[in-house]
Amino acid sequence: MIDKNLFKIDDLKSVVLLGGEKYLDKIIKINKNLKLNTEVISCSDQIKEFNLKKNTIKFDKLDNNFKKYLLKKYNFDKTLFISLGARWIFGKDTIKNFFKNKLINFHGARLPYDSGGGGHSWKIMRNDRIDNQLVHIVDEGIDSGPILFSKSTILSRDVVLPGEIEDYRVKKFLEFYEDFLKLIKNKKVFIKKYQPKYLGRYNPRLNTKINGWIDWQLNSFELINFINAFENPYIGASTLINNKKVYIKKAQLHGGDSSNHAFMTGLISRHDGDWLIVSTVDKYSLIIEVINDVNGKNILKSLKAGDRFFTPQKNLESAKSVRIKYGTRGLKK
Repeated sequence: MIDKNLFKIDDLKSVVLLGGEKYLDKIIKINKNLKLNTEVISCSDQIKEFNLKKNTIKFDKLDNNFKKYLLKKYNFDKTLFISLGARWIFGKDTIKNFFKNKLINFHGARLPYDSGGGGHSWKIMRNDRIDNQLVHIVDEGIDSGPILFSKSTILSRDVVLPGEIEDYRVKKFLEFYEDFLKLIKNKKVFIKKYQPKYLGRYNPRLNTKINGWIDWQLNSFELINFINAFENPYIGASTLINNKKVYIKKAQLHGGDSSNHAFMTGLISRHDGDWLIVSTVDKYSLIIEVINDVNGKNILKSLKAGDRFFTPQKNLESAKSVRIKYGTRGLKK
């Protein structure tokens, strides 16, 4: 049953996962335990990225061949279509005629405040400590469809870096996904919660190599959050030292040394063998333990007190002016 204000599936038998994620096998296992059939439909880039099984159906375009496949294969009254990081653009006509308005999306942040991509990095930059699991109906906008079900929790204090936040999110997502599917199986009627048009914020996607250039004029709090935003599993925030590009990892704020002057920002004030003390524009310093070169080698021991980290203005401008877009075949140039 689908109408303007309600969402319900009376006899769910099949789930079609569109896209791909690294934990796809766990989702399929949940479906199997709930006695639901599962099929995965993805695109060239995601099949390669997530090493999806050979029996995954591949479509790089949502064309008439795709539509014919869906209409021939599925009973739409008993099927739920789920966008799982899908890289196609779902237009209004596609949603209505291909999926019969039964296409939903799971979003790992609060809506309408955090639509778009690059979620963990933006979250770290803003020091957002709330995890939110949410499922909404897909419409022609970006994460703008009516919300069906959501749940928020607070990140534990040891969850700081992108990889840690992702591990936490996946754990909570799998719990949330199973709870939602059980409610669907039990024929729950969901009331659609329409998102207000006068609230919201769109976060564009990020690419570490393009967007991760460090602006050393940021205050120390914003600086450490920016560096952490491109930490593991990413290669690290980038800058130059001795005219060579490097990636900074394992950094933290330090208040135990003397105060700085803004002109000192980026200077290595002390080298303690296994870590560096680096000045910022304000009273705090950074302790940095890993400085990787472009080949991934930690060159920290080769650096000296008095060397300075520096990012040219052209790199900072490029980091802000280039918009990152991904399609079915990967990063768009």
